[in-house]
Amino acid sequence: MPYSSSPGQPDAALGQGAGTRAERLAAALDERIKSRGLGPGEPVGTLESLRAETGLGYATVSEAVRLLRDRGVLEIRPGRGGGLFVADPGPVVRLRHTLLGVAEEPGTVADAVELRDHLEELIDVGAARHRTRRDVADLRRLLRRLRAAPGWDAFMRANWALHERIAAISPNAMARAVYIGTLGHLGAASPRPDDAAGAGYRELRHQIHADLVEAIAAGDESAVRAAVARHNTTV
Repeated sequence: MPYSSSPGQPDAALGQGAGTRAERLAAALDERIKSRGLGPGEPVGTLESLRAETGLGYATVSEAVRLLRDRGVLEIRPGRGGGLFVADPGPVVRLRHTLLGVAEEPGTVADAVELRDHLEELIDVGAARHRTRRDVADLRRLLRRLRAAPGWDAFMRANWALHERIAAISPNAMARAVYIGTLGHLGAASPRPDDAAGAGYRELRHQIHADLVEAIAAGDESAVRAAVARHNTTV
């Protein structure tokens, strides 16, 4: 396998080519899929198995997987029996490529924020209707990661990971694709606050997300809508 290594030696495993570790891991994983002739729906591994193989951190492996998902190479399936699978290049993947194609156009960030806000209730209510115990456990685990995030960048990564996991529960594949496609554009819409203001803001946002997660866990659609309203209007 192109990136096999002993833990603690990720640079040796991935080589010293151009790009970040995540980009090099994504390229190696893409090459593995091609060289093995893996077809749509075939398993590629899990985040944990990739971490164990490469010795790379969670953030690096997650970013590599996100890159391949956005390129239509991988599909992420949550829950029991889930993991990483070769994507089927169907209409949802083509839609995601369309969203990536507008990344450099003027107004992209503002458009992404508006679109994400409109989809938030649809995604979150769908999650409340279809969540399983495993889903709820995953959401609460990601919520703990959000609370423990040591700084702004880590907080935002944990925030997006939580929203992606909520979206994975929703049965509306088209809405999921559009919603997740907006998340990558939102970093520019989140100016980094100073340390004093940032700590208070992160605490407030954590509580809003905690309320949202518990409303989804309870299947309480009214509470979900109230949490979404707070989520979209509290800045």
